[in-house]
Amino acid sequence: MRHAKRQQMAQQAAQRQVKKKQRSWALISGLAAFFFAGALAFGGYQVLVHPETPLPRAWNPTVPLRISDPVTPLTGWKLNRAAADQAQCLAALDGFASLQPLAPLEESDQCFIRDRVDLRGVGDARVVPIETRCAIALRLAMWETHSVQPAAAEFLQTSVSAIDHIGSYNCRTIRTGNGSSTRMSTHATADAIDIAGFQLADGRRVRLLTDWEPPGRKGDFLRAVRDGACDWFSLTLSPDYNRLHAGHFHLQSRGWGLCR
Repeated sequence: MRHAKRQQMAQQAAQRQVKKKQRSWALISGLAAFFFAGALAFGGYQVLVHPETPLPRAWNPTVPLRISDPVTPLTGWKLNRAAADQAQCLAALDGFASLQPLAPLEESDQCFIRDRVDLRGVGDARVVPIETRCAIALRLAMWETHSVQPAAAEFLQTSVSAIDHIGSYNCRTIRTGNGSSTRMSTHATADAIDIAGFQLADGRRVRLLTDWEPPGRKGDFLRAVRDGACDWFSLTLSPDYNRLHAGHFHLQSRGWGLCR
């Protein structure tokens, strides 16, 4: 009996030793995996930030937005980051827009333009001078480069020389089909711009009020640039939305993603 008990105790002791070694090896393996993953992450970061990285800048999350870069799944994220910071916004627009930074406008607690700019052109298109937010100017520049000019070439075989607007900043409430509401419009903070049409390089004009209907090449162009605006603005409203927008696109830099 005593011999069997001693044998059982020896086996239990051996099992405890095995488990102790297993825990030690598990701890060592875990630490090794942690440091290996850290080394990989550090190495990956170094690849991203290295001046001679093989990763194209449009695919590199550490490189700021450049308007002329090809569109990738990172472009929208980069755009939102730049639009949220005035310094990044102005840097992104350098060389891609004609504008002048202005001091903030504070008309009231509800009506103001914080990152105010005097905008006169984006890309290859003129803009009648307008005071708006840098974020709107940046989104317009992305729209002009990646949506408006390609659509003009495809549907109208020319380019756009000017973008016609009917305003950005306006200290007012939202207009609805039932009249004014009590909520302030995004125009009250220059977070929106209304686009009425386009001037083409060959002298023609395209107006939403007259060219949205009936169907035709100009209407196809307008629908293409409306759809393109949905990629660059947080909210896009067109004549398809309601009669209040029969003559313009309402383009917003903040909103809930409505595209109509």
